[in-house]
Amino acid sequence: MDYISNTAAEKNKMLKEIGIKEIKDLFQMIPEAVSADDELNIESGISEMELMRKAQAQAAKNKSLDQQISFLGAGAYDHYVPGIIDALISRSEFYTAYTPYQAELSQGTLEAIYEYQSMICDLTGMGIANASMLDGGSAAAEAVTMAARITRNSRVILPDTINPAYREVIKTYGAGVDLDFVDLETEDQFIDPTQLKENLDDQTAVVVLQYPNFYGSIEKMEEISKMIKNNKKTLLLVIANPVLLGVLKAPADFGADIVVGEAQNLGSGLNYGGPYLGFMACKDDRRMLRQLPGRIVGKTTDVDGKEGFVLTLQTREQHIRREKATSNICTNEALNALMATIYLSTMGKAGLKEVGEQSYHKAHYLADKLDQLVGYQVLNKENFFNEFVLKTEKDSTELIKELLAADIIAGYDLKEAGSEGILVCVTEKRSKAEMDKLVEKLEVL
Repeated sequence: MDYISNTAAEKNKMLKEIGIKEIKDLFQMIPEAVSADDELNIESGISEMELMRKAQAQAAKNKSLDQQISFLGAGAYDHYVPGIIDALISRSEFYTAYTPYQAELSQGTLEAIYEYQSMICDLTGMGIANASMLDGGSAAAEAVTMAARITRNSRVILPDTINPAYREVIKTYGAGVDLDFVDLETEDQFIDPTQLKENLDDQTAVVVLQYPNFYGSIEKMEEISKMIKNNKKTLLLVIANPVLLGVLKAPADFGADIVVGEAQNLGSGLNYGGPYLGFMACKDDRRMLRQLPGRIVGKTTDVDGKEGFVLTLQTREQHIRREKATSNICTNEALNALMATIYLSTMGKAGLKEVGEQSYHKAHYLADKLDQLVGYQVLNKENFFNEFVLKTEKDSTELIKELLAADIIAGYDLKEAGSEGILVCVTEKRSKAEMDKLVEKLEVL
């Protein structure tokens, strides 16, 4: 226990107080058969200065996006994070706070979460939002099981235009509650409504759509929604990109019942893959409200008439209902939700719209340039927002490796999703010079 700064005299005093002679006597209840009787192969301690040098040497092996140009998307996006976010979330009352079970002691955190819920409702057009989910994939999976509980049906239509990682998470959750999945195979990077209609029946609990879809294309949302509404019990679940909702029509406007997604792009940065932030919202419907998983923060008044914030509908939660709870969520991403709240407050409607518009126009500029190169073709050039599929005559995996050597992350290798090509993403951070550099490198490779 070299890392504990107690003197020998202090240790002996504590041992005497509890009635034992040596520290090893504390562990005498452990059977000899499982006790290690030799010294562990661990190096001796080092100084703080030496430790810092080792840590810095390891960290230097990484490359950040300050050193690389990234065209990688596929669910995690390199958007600009305003400096005000780190400044505010670094306050200790936010940074060290856990999920506020004792609501009366967490009024600041609860108020921030309440504002977050309100903003998610504004973005999606939905009537109710919860106090965040773990990430986009688990939010989608929770929404599917929620839809099955509401409709009391088990059939789920899952097109292949959904993020493949989300599909896996949804199926993993669904296996535990015996859901029946219909894998809808599509062509040309978006859904044929006729094909969807052929698979709809009165046993279908939910149809899952992504908006824009995994390949960056916009599905025929209104046509599909009308088709789904003919099945009165079937719900429409939309996985949306929240940043692009500053430009695109709100899912509520074309009849979505539940809207979920990944809100990492609302001020959280990439963070080497986490932590991220799942959002979830639904119609203002009593059935849905009772089945919505996760925390909900409400506003009320106390006995003196003062405004206050509370956790509402806790009777749905696992710490009260146990196996009858609406989900097994044990916490939420309150700090990331705060980051999203600050981001949306800072950007405002005009700022969020500009982020979406810049991403759109820059992506189309790059797609046009790449489509003109010999040996390259943008497959969905007539229908995409800020991500597109680049088909190449060269092996996509090797091409991505070669560009990485030049500190360019070309995009997502669609071989990972069982397809062909590279999924290229452009955000407002990409400059004309960076996009032109990608084009120039591809010309000579």
